[in-house]
This record gives sequence, C-alpha cells and structure tokens, in this order.
Amino acid sequence: MAVLSLDHPWAFAFGILGNIISFMVYLAPLPTFYRVYRKKSTEGFQSVPYVVALFSSMLWIYYAFLNTSVSLLITINSFGCVIETIYIVMYIIYAPKKAKIFTVKILFLLNVVIFGLILLLTLFLSEGPRRVRILGWVCVAFSVSVFVAPLSVIRLVIRTKSVEFMPFFLSFFLTLSAVAWFFYGLLSKDKYVALPNILGFTFGVAQMVLYLIYRNKKPAVIEVCKDPELGLAIGKISATEKGAEVHPIDSKSPSSSDEESSEQGEQSNNDRAIISGNGGVESTGNVEV
Repeated sequence: MAVLSLDHPWAFAFGILGNIISFMVYLAPLPTFYRVYRKKSTEGFQSVPYVVALFSSMLWIYYAFLNTSVSLLITINSFGCVIETIYIVMYIIYAPKKAKIFTVKILFLLNVVIFGLILLLTLFLSEGPRRVRILGWVCVAFSVSVFVAPLSVIRLVIRTKSVEFMPFFLSFFLTLSAVAWFFYGLLSKDKYVALPNILGFTFGVAQMVLYLIYRNKKPAVIEVCKDPELGLAIGKISATEKGAEVHPIDSKSPSSSDEESSEQGEQSNNDRAIISGNGGVESTGNVEV
C-alpha cells in the first residue's frame, strides 16, 4: 500500500475517499437494526440485501488478494464482511421462523456454495493473469446485476410521482462513492473496478435528476400490497392536498399503517444503501464496485 501511495498518489487518494464514503454507507442500516433489537422483531424487513452485500464483499476481497494493485478494496470490504455478518446474525435471531429458514438457505447457497465454486474453479482451473481476468469479469457481472436494482426505485418514483423512497442525500453519496471508485480503478489501471461504477454513476445521476423533477409533485394513487405473513398491513396510498396518506384495508388503525409505510420506506432506502458500494454495498467491492 505504501508503494501504491508513492507511485499512484491520486489513485491512493481516491481509494481512501471511496473507503470513507463506503464506510458511511455500510452504517446506513444501523437505525433499522437498533429498532429490530429494541422491538425484538424484524417487522417484515428483508434479509436478501444483507446476504448479497456480504457475498459482494467476499468476492472483492478475493479479487484484491489476487490483484494487489487494488489493495484498498481489502480494507472496506473486510469491514463490509464484519458489519453485514452482524446484520445477518441479528436478523436471524429476531426474524420469524419462515424468514429465518429462507435467510439461512440463501446464505448457504450464495455465500457457501456459489462462492466456494468460484473459489475452487479459479484456483484449480486457471492461474496467474488468467485467474485475475476470470475473477475480474465475475465481479463485474455481479456488480452490474446489483447496480440494476435502482431501476425498481426509479420506476416507483415515476409511477407514484413521489420521492419518499428515494432520499436525495442517499442518492448523492452513492453517486460520490461510484465516482471515487471509478477513478480509483481508472488510475490503478484496473478496468474491473472502474467499469461497474460507470453504471453506478449513471443511475445515481438519474435518481438525483428524478428527485429534482418530482420533489414538489403530489403523490399519485397507488395500491400497496404487503405480505401479511410477515406482519405487514395491506393498504393503499392516495393523494391528498397535504400529501400521501395510508388507508388500511385490514383491522389496523391508520396511524399503525402510516408507521409501517414509513418503516417500509426506510427499509427500501437501507436496501439501496446496502447493495450499493464497491465495498459491496448499489455493492454495498468497493461500497460500489
């Protein structure tokens, strides 16, 4: 790392910046898990984003060990592995039985079976630069698939004409993260780090533009269906002069449904943070490769 900082000072600077921004993004779900701990319930939150973020971090750590020119990926993704593991353990402790079983299954499939196969195939069927290339393209493919996730948020904003589930500053910092990791990859001459973050930057800018367009718009009427097995109400959001209101269809009170709608929005935002960073978080292998 000392050699990197001397030979490529700008790459080192962008790597440090990417680490700092991604570190903050990884901590975005802390309020959610504090509430989970306090209420002893996951309240219908999903575990998939945290499992995917852990898998992304593991991939980028492996890649960084093979390609030492991007060693700054190791620091942020190591932190990502630790914090995502904590999130997942807490989720398993407090989730309903059905959600626990699903989480354990997907954790085993993605982080044990698939990662194990990638590890074994790259170690025994390739070597040297070829191994780095193969793993690099695997990381790029996974990161691109993760970066497509914001499309659902963009679609929701356009349909509802509301930016409730797309806070500006989260989009802003995820875009900054993509910019930092792009220049780190570019200046380090590593296309596998740089390429996915072009997509991350593009989606980040698109989200901020949508925020500016719809920030003062009245929300459109939209039906919101939630899974009753996870303890969530079924209701609809309608436009009023004062903004969006949630009208429950089940026996829960309007205030209860409003609170759940707000918590769903927070979880949606956390999911975006988790999966967005080359650290492994929109990655949660850099917190955005």
